[in-house]
Amino acid sequence: MKFLLVAMLAFLADSLPATAQEWPARPVRIVVPFAAGATPDIIMRLIGERLQAKTKQSFVIDNRPGASGNLGTDVVAKAPADGTTIGISILGPLGLNTLLFAKMPYDPFTDLALVTRLTDQPSVLAVNADVPARTTAELVALLKREPGKFNYGSIGNGSLSHLAMEAVAMKSGTRLVHIPYGSSPQAVTALIRGDVQIVCLPAISVVSQVHTGRVRALAVTSQKRSPLLPDMPTLNEAGIDVEANAWNGLIAPAKTPEPVIAAIAREVNEALRDPGIREKLHAQYMEPIGTSPAEFKAFVEAEMRRWTPVVEAAKIKIN
Repeated sequence: MKFLLVAMLAFLADSLPATAQEWPARPVRIVVPFAAGATPDIIMRLIGERLQAKTKQSFVIDNRPGASGNLGTDVVAKAPADGTTIGISILGPLGLNTLLFAKMPYDPFTDLALVTRLTDQPSVLAVNADVPARTTAELVALLKREPGKFNYGSIGNGSLSHLAMEAVAMKSGTRLVHIPYGSSPQAVTALIRGDVQIVCLPAISVVSQVHTGRVRALAVTSQKRSPLLPDMPTLNEAGIDVEANAWNGLIAPAKTPEPVIAAIAREVNEALRDPGIREKLHAQYMEPIGTSPAEFKAFVEAEMRRWTPVVEAAKIKIN
């Protein structure tokens, strides 16, 4: 009987792909639902290199861009729930896209495990240098004097840059014309040329152009002033209650065992505390976060409550 018990325990141990103590026991695929060079890709390459150096296991980036992040996030949702596939994602594929798309290839609320929030980056409200507004208050006054005259650029329908400007317009009682572009560089180029007069984009996309004098930054979208941009006021300081930070989180297939999820969160959060990684993220105006799975879940739920009324009021749809 003792021999049989030992054999059964050994079988069960072998049948688990990873335990809290040994993750990763095998090579790990990191799915990035955006193109190489995009912010989520940069984050996961930094973390993957750190985990590989520590664990001596292979971490391979698998870029799966498309469908506003749904394509790659779906790959994670349908992967074996054994700790060998993890991914990075954002609010759209993690919930908000259920309001934007008529049909989703997966259910973000039941098919995914939320592991840890990775980084946070303030968006920056900015205008073309020819716009006669040097503060958010001056911009709002200008928009109210000439409603519908000014265009704003975004990186696509339903993107954070789209939602942020719709929220600003709603909260300030102004009216703007939306022009979507395919990427942040395209939207910034349009701003510099004057094709659009306003954007609200992640800080990394805007700040470098501020230094050239072709773009004027008015405010950050964080609740409090960002320690990475301490001299830039918040929208809240101008009386506009809009918080629109760009964040990323780590995910896994829903049925991944809880001890494995805990181990992944622990290892990744430790990587986020690495001084070298923090320095590289700060250089791109990203603040490393690191949370428990429960904290990440609560955060996503709060974000859904924040943005659902904006999507519904603006009648935003992708298809």
